[in-house]
Amino acid sequence: MRASRRGEDLPASPIRRLIPLAEEAKRRGVRIHHLNIGQPDLDPPPGVLAALREAHRERLAYAPTRGLPAVLDAWRAYYREHGVELAAEEIMVTAGASEALTLALRTVCDAGDDVLVPEPFYAPYKGLAAVADVRLVPVPLGPGFAPPAVADVAARVTPRTRALLLSNPNNPTGTVYGRDDLAALGALAVERGFFVLADETYREIVFDGPPAPSALAVPGLEEHAVVIDSVSKRFNVCGLRMGALATRNREVMEALLRLAELRLAVSVVDQLAIAGALAASRPYVDTVVAEFGRRCDAVAAALARLPGVECHRPAGAFYVVARLPVADAERFAAWLLGDFALDGETAMLTPMADFYATPGRGRDEVRIACVFDAATLTRAVEVVGAGLAAYAGSTN
Repeated sequence: MRASRRGEDLPASPIRRLIPLAEEAKRRGVRIHHLNIGQPDLDPPPGVLAALREAHRERLAYAPTRGLPAVLDAWRAYYREHGVELAAEEIMVTAGASEALTLALRTVCDAGDDVLVPEPFYAPYKGLAAVADVRLVPVPLGPGFAPPAVADVAARVTPRTRALLLSNPNNPTGTVYGRDDLAALGALAVERGFFVLADETYREIVFDGPPAPSALAVPGLEEHAVVIDSVSKRFNVCGLRMGALATRNREVMEALLRLAELRLAVSVVDQLAIAGALAASRPYVDTVVAEFGRRCDAVAAALARLPGVECHRPAGAFYVVARLPVADAERFAAWLLGDFALDGETAMLTPMADFYATPGRGRDEVRIACVFDAATLTRAVEVVGAGLAAYAGSTN
């Protein structure tokens, strides 16, 4: 018996696809610098660990589908800190941003609908869209990964367009949408009748200004904005899988809840663990943002020293996109793991082709996750540079 066509056709994750090669390299004794995945090495807020240690005292009953009341209040306090006032019934706790986006796509879209997405975009959007049976319609970012021109977005709107999906700041490019950018895109959404799905996972991680503004703060978008959120990056708790959906559209929220009831509830322990951090996110998050800024600067500086490599300093998030002097970045990334080591070290990169919906784009690009201290990242880029030099002289 075969799996379903849907299961067979789902794209493999470019972030994890090369793991078998990495595991084999480790068995050979090679140390790998994991630049492929956004798993920071920073400690979470102390209160998170303390709450987890106390979890055995809790009665592990089902939580309400929407989320524990105390956690909803913590999310409200968090959004209030960012200038957004929400009622408890306008928020729902989710198992990370991935579940939030899955629920959002299935709620606002019907099978066969189009979702506009500025590219490059977070690669798993492709799989999530496929599961929801919607089509991603790419809109190119502007020069230097600037936000897309409103005219470019408008040119791709059709009667099948149901939503615009954007991440702010963008993973992988670090693009930050300012208030004017969101207002202009929001006005188009209202005029043409589609939703704005705003993935705000990296909201605070902006290096040269205030946190990225929320789509929930844009006047006139009350019926159109649906925010996807996560605590994974701002609190360095990727393994907790805690996120949220927020919208002022009552009909959409009621439908979201009906869908969410099918999975009953989100982990009680994990919800309780993040409540305190949400309610008092500073100064912890400020120190995290400063550290990520130093890390991105170190990577950009190290890449600038490599012949033939091009990159730009991101405005936010903690990734750097680099164009390499190779024809096929995925083939090079696989070669680094399977055939190369410098003094017993190599690096694992994420090829960028799957971060685009336009065929052929990103084939010579990689994403580097700045998830280690500056010295380690600098060394990792040096290893990549040595690999590029050896690769150029090989038969590959």
